[in-house]
Order: sequence, then C-alpha cells, then structure tokens
Amino acid sequence: MYIGVTLSTLIVAGTAAADWSGSVALEYRGFTQTPLDDEQHRHYFSVAAQPEYVYALPDSKDQLRFVPFVRVDQYDSERSHADIRELSWTQVGDSHEWRIGIGKVFWGVTESQHLVDIVNQTDLVENSDGEDKLGQPMVNLALIRDWGTVDLFVLPYFRERTFAGAEGRLRWQPRVDTEQAVYESSRGRDHVDYAARWAKSWSGIDLGLSYFSGTSRDPRLTLGSDAGGNLVLVPHYELIHQAGLDLAAVQGAWLWKLEAIYRSGIDPAYFASTAGFEYTLSGAFDSGVDLGLLAEYLYDDRGDDSPSPFQDDAFAGVRLAFNDAASSELLFGIVQDLTSQARMFNLEASRRLGDQWKLSVEARAVAAAPADDPVFPIRRDDYVQLELARYF
Repeated sequence: MYIGVTLSTLIVAGTAAADWSGSVALEYRGFTQTPLDDEQHRHYFSVAAQPEYVYALPDSKDQLRFVPFVRVDQYDSERSHADIRELSWTQVGDSHEWRIGIGKVFWGVTESQHLVDIVNQTDLVENSDGEDKLGQPMVNLALIRDWGTVDLFVLPYFRERTFAGAEGRLRWQPRVDTEQAVYESSRGRDHVDYAARWAKSWSGIDLGLSYFSGTSRDPRLTLGSDAGGNLVLVPHYELIHQAGLDLAAVQGAWLWKLEAIYRSGIDPAYFASTAGFEYTLSGAFDSGVDLGLLAEYLYDDRGDDSPSPFQDDAFAGVRLAFNDAASSELLFGIVQDLTSQARMFNLEASRRLGDQWKLSVEARAVAAAPADDPVFPIRRDDYVQLELARYF
C-alpha cells in the first residue's frame, strides 16, 4: 500500500523520483513429527530479503520497477534460491497501459485455492499454499474501455515450478528431480505462451473471463530414477488450453465468490470450480473486531483421478480483523475432503511491532489422509512457522 501511494504521488507530480523499500525477514519452521526421510530435519531456519526499487521518469507516466528476491535456507538447497519477482517498464496512457519485462499478475477471488490464476509459476518452496509466485517474462497490453478492460499477454519464456530438495520438507516421497524436467513442446522453456483476460466491474459485481494457451504451470509427476539409480519423480510439462471465469459480488455483508476453469489439451480435459461466500460481522460482539465467516466448495470432475487434493472438498474458515494500530489479523480454515475424509488445517496471523517490524505466525497440518490421497506424502509435515520481518 505504501509503495502504491508513493507511486501515485510521483506520477501526479510529473517529476522524476526514485524510491527504495522492501523487507528482510528471519524465519523459523518447526515440524511436529519426525520426518519420513532420514535426510530431512525437524527444525529449519532461513533468511529472506525482498527489496523494491521504483523509478518514475520525469514529465511522463513511465515507471521502472525492480523487485529481486533471495532466500537462504539452513538445510534445503532448493529453498535457498534467488529470483527476480519484477523487472518491468510500465507506460500508462489514457486508455491503455504497457508493461514489458518480468512481472507478476494475480487472477482470482476465492480463499481456498486460485484456479484461474495461471500466468505466473508457483514458487512452491516458499509456501505450500501456492500463493508465492516466480517472476514471469511478459509483454502486457491493457486496453481500458467503458465496456471493460482487456489484458493481452505474450509470455516468451517458461518458469519451472520449484520443489523442496532432498533435505527439505513438505515434499513428495520420493523427491521431485527438477533436473530431468520433460516438455511436450519441442521448444521446451522457449515455447511462447499467450493469455488474455476481460474484466468489468459494475454495481458491486466484478467479473473476469480469461483464456490461456501454452505450457501448463502444473506439471504431471511420473516415476523415474536419478543418476544414482534412486527413485525420483520427474515433472512433465504439457501444452494446455484453459478458459476461466472469476466472479465476486457484494450484497450487503455478503461477498459471493466463484472461480471456474475448463482445461483441454491434456487427457482427459476437465472442469473444476470453487464457489462460496464470506459474511462479515462488523464490530462483532460489541468490539472493534470484524469477524468474517467463510465457506467454499471445491470440485474437480476428474474425481479420484485428479492429482489435485481438491476434487470434492468443503472449506470453512474464520477471518478476524482487529482494526487496531498494529493491523492485527488472523485467518483459520479447514478443508475437508468429502470423499477420502482427509482434512487440512491452516492458520495465518500477523501483527505489526512498531512502524518497521512485523511478526507473522503460520501453521499447517494434515489429518486422516489415506494412502491414495494427494496429501498423503506430507502427512508427517505438520509445522509451525514464525517470521520476524523488518521493513524499510
């Protein structure tokens, strides 16, 4: 928010200015159970940094944004990684906007998963919730009209998904060997992908229709072996086409949400959706706290053949916004598989400490997962995470 306000101020003023901001964070992850693999550990410490540089050109609406990221993990060599989250030039016109370089785009409205969000690859070693993304090379033209905004994307280079290394946790058994990644396209990472999205807002309704054609961000994992003859999982990246719809509608204290996709180019083609609501009680219990009640249903018509854990699942959650000076907030949710009876628990909470520090707590757990459930490999990876970040 601070950066956004700063940028707006610079653009309106029409003067050149540069601004550095960002954060440095110390993180601890403690796992409650002994690992499945002797190479893994119970306790992990890591340090991460994400500075951000913004330069606004003089007497124009052009901007240059640079957001590098680096993490050093105590044990997991794959989680120790660096990435350019953003390095882009943006030009804003009266009815259009160009963005060229490396960027991040988010599409989606639901809480439990983001089916339509497909432009950026998931940085899975950062967080198993899939919300951390790698920077994506792109050329993006946004056409802004009265009948809606159309975003057109050319994506000239593919980013592979990150997976935990041999000593990391929250990983498959056996581990994923990213060095052996296989592509359906003969051009591999150089295959050019395309995406487009139309979005329109009116009377409390936000509607988006999207289309993607290119290399799937979700690899299919197959058994293989590494150079030492050990079993590994090999990621296969297929060519797909995906049509998506996202809808959010506000009706008083109710926020209705829907995401749906139809993906083809793979066998079988399939339909998946997430639909639900969030009901907010402002000033609940005669306090200054806002209480949000969330519920969603997650569906995938592949059923038990889906590699996703969300084929026939129900999500219920509670969100607390304390509306205090420290911006304290908490989100707790449970996903219940209605077929296998597996359950996933998720807790996220944060609180600012003064003007420059923030303490975040995260906990995730899996229970009652049968051997054929997609979350079975992480059945002993319940953990609590503490992060202390300093912003500058």
